[in-house]
Amino acid sequence: MSMLRRHWPWLLVLIVLLAMPFLFYDWSRGRHSGFALTLLSEIGVMAIFALSYNMLMGQAGLLSFGHAVLFGLGAYCAAHVVNMVKVGTFWLPTELVPLAGGLGGMFFGYVFGWLVTKQRATAFAMITMGLGELVSAAALMFLAFFGGEGGISVDRVMHTSIFGASYTSPWQVYCLVLAWAFIAAALMKLQTQTPLGSIANATRDNFERAQFVGYDPRMVRLLQFTLSGFFAGIGGGLYVLIYEIVTFDTVSAAKSANALLAVYIGGAGGFFGPILGTIVVVLLQSGVSLLSNAWLLYVGVLFIVMVMYAPGGLIGLIYMHVPIWRAGRLRELWLPYAKAFPPALLVLLGFVLLVELASFTTIGAAQGKRFSIGGNVVDTTAPMPWVVALAALVLGGLWLRREARSFRQRWDELIEGAKRQDVIEDAKPQEVLA
Repeated sequence: MSMLRRHWPWLLVLIVLLAMPFLFYDWSRGRHSGFALTLLSEIGVMAIFALSYNMLMGQAGLLSFGHAVLFGLGAYCAAHVVNMVKVGTFWLPTELVPLAGGLGGMFFGYVFGWLVTKQRATAFAMITMGLGELVSAAALMFLAFFGGEGGISVDRVMHTSIFGASYTSPWQVYCLVLAWAFIAAALMKLQTQTPLGSIANATRDNFERAQFVGYDPRMVRLLQFTLSGFFAGIGGGLYVLIYEIVTFDTVSAAKSANALLAVYIGGAGGFFGPILGTIVVVLLQSGVSLLSNAWLLYVGVLFIVMVMYAPGGLIGLIYMHVPIWRAGRLRELWLPYAKAFPPALLVLLGFVLLVELASFTTIGAAQGKRFSIGGNVVDTTAPMPWVVALAALVLGGLWLRREARSFRQRWDELIEGAKRQDVIEDAKPQEVLA
């Protein structure tokens, strides 16, 4: 009973995620939305991938530009395992295919980690970037393992399920992804509480001092890199089961950039930050990309804004409100937020309108598309839409700047009040978040 009381948030999230696909359920036809299930499954896979990346950057302070190598190689290993099971080489339950990908990712994590962890900081980042380009080039050259541009195709219906599931429907695959996502997240959470997780934080903060007291920072980096490869490989194995194909894109720099974006936007200082960042990034990629040709620009601007004004990410913004919440004065922020919302919305609308006007003037015109709002076609060559967009952006920015000053003043007052109530702990934010 005490364990249930302590871990009730995990159980609540599991129930919510199991119920969420039914929000898009077609009751007339009696089937789930394939797009919604695939999108949720993609979020689950990318959440594992981002959390494994945070084991390097958030815990050990290692900025990697080639983390997709571990994800992709784990996916390739899982794909070959699936094909061998299909031809009868050996027997393996479908539910353990992600574990095969994890073992493959762990193997390559140790092999590559032995090389890259000899350095740290900028040198480590540059070596991982070179390693990523090397593996991407090899994926097009060594056809026996990588399959070239066509990749490796699989059939996830292996009839080896220990639960009797065929995995022909996206709903069954989603349940499998959800189960492995919770298992991987729980194991990575437990790893942060182990001696290795603690000494990884120590080497991140001051590797000279950790070395002085008798620890080998290079060995800590190697073990952390290897474990990160294991969990990234689990994500790769799930990727194979979802899409039934793995190509060289899974080891590309673009896939590594997705993990970097998710961790930075969500916040590397907190364990659940990468999950929040994953939700934002996947929704931008899968949702906004259907609505706009300039979705990559929105992702880039969001990344820049987060790095400049909220380096702690979304989880850091949430943590900033904790002292005020403990003081019982969080409701006093409702009015300042409500007053700041209209100018912020005006700035957002002006920016989006400018971007879309520019996009439809160039890319949209080449594709023969027309820019329409509410069914009304907007002439992108006319001056009036540009004037309206620019005016909304400028006036909203000036209005938002004025409201931000009063908001900051009220925020400082609440923080001072929280300090007087002794609700702010004398600890570094990254220590509390970790």
